[in-house]
Amino acid sequence: MSDSIRQDNGGAAAADRAGSLAGLRVIDLTQMLAGPFCTQILADHGADVIKVETMAGDGTRVTGPFLSEDQARDYGGYFQSINRNKRSIVIDLKREEGRDVLRRLIDGADIVIENFRAGVMERLGLSYETLRQTNPRLIYGAVRGFGDPRSGVSPYADWPAYDVVSQAMGGMMGITGPDAQTPTKVGPGVGDTVPALMLCVGVLAAVHHMHRTGRGQFVDVAMTDAVLALCERIVYQYSYTGQAPQAQGNRHPLLCPFGLFRARDGHVSIACATDAFWEALAGFIGRPDMARDPAFATNAARVQRQQQVIDAVEAFTSVRTKEEIAAVLGGRVPFGPVYTAAEIFQDEHYARRQMLVEVEQPGACAAVQIVGVPIKLSESPGAVRRRAPLLGEHTGEVLRAAGYDEDGVARLRAAGVVR
Repeated sequence: MSDSIRQDNGGAAAADRAGSLAGLRVIDLTQMLAGPFCTQILADHGADVIKVETMAGDGTRVTGPFLSEDQARDYGGYFQSINRNKRSIVIDLKREEGRDVLRRLIDGADIVIENFRAGVMERLGLSYETLRQTNPRLIYGAVRGFGDPRSGVSPYADWPAYDVVSQAMGGMMGITGPDAQTPTKVGPGVGDTVPALMLCVGVLAAVHHMHRTGRGQFVDVAMTDAVLALCERIVYQYSYTGQAPQAQGNRHPLLCPFGLFRARDGHVSIACATDAFWEALAGFIGRPDMARDPAFATNAARVQRQQQVIDAVEAFTSVRTKEEIAAVLGGRVPFGPVYTAAEIFQDEHYARRQMLVEVEQPGACAAVQIVGVPIKLSESPGAVRRRAPLLGEHTGEVLRAAGYDEDGVARLRAAGVVR
């Protein structure tokens, strides 16, 4: 093997370690959860994400929890969890000179992502149409409560939105909860994180298109649209039957048994989506007769007699601990205990999958743990490479890389344009 081949392979290996998206530069104008969650996924997989913050910083910097020993409180767990692998620069976008700095950064970028209300970037003179004039390859991603007018003007286009709003209007709350009279918010902020995931997919699709054609484009995701897409079942149910689906607690409207069941020390999930799984479960719980009885042998029959099926399963689960149930059902039928965070930390699965990752916490001696990278790539894996940034931690290096000399950086700092 020649030396040149060895060098080439070494360079390729180094690029792979940097992640699949190494070489992409993202200007991140987002805050709170939806936007930062999207840009973090890109950063996890190697994109250089430059987080542009106001003088006060992203509002989640002041949101806890904080470690008791952390007196600086530069940021807490919220910010740490969704801003790792990014660099922070502070620019005052209320000033024309600050907007000039941002334009310069965007001209050298592949992607810009923002989650302002519709019209904010236009008022700043930073619309997609303006930015593409000097960077025609630019991919511009936006995530808003009700989308961008470019894709269709929503009657709610000017409404602000958060997770609970998109969960409510996207149909999720209406099918979640113990009954139709008690709509319930899903625990995590899926009204933000699901739109973030969809924006990430859209941006990467646009990157592929740009590599083929040399043209960038606008990528628009409405939080409410994304939640509705996640709840796709309610659309076809209503279209096919004319009946609006309602909350059914921990049951499934089309499958049985499929849901949560009481254990002696909590709850477990059991999901028999096929009659074969039901036959196996019926044997394990000591009711093989129910697998042979026509009243319970098929899924359609069981759905009609859900309560009887649930009672039979809980007669077995309710008198046993989660661990005891796992010893019988684990690996034999679709089953899982309902975990608390403490139980997740104790489960070897998450350690082996590197899903609990230690990072430095500024202001504290002890490391903290945040969730790891769930998308596993064999050749170019993503990784948690650095903690979340301090406010403006990388302003100088980002500006120098953009062509500003030391005097220029110092002048911008002295004028309060950057920090």
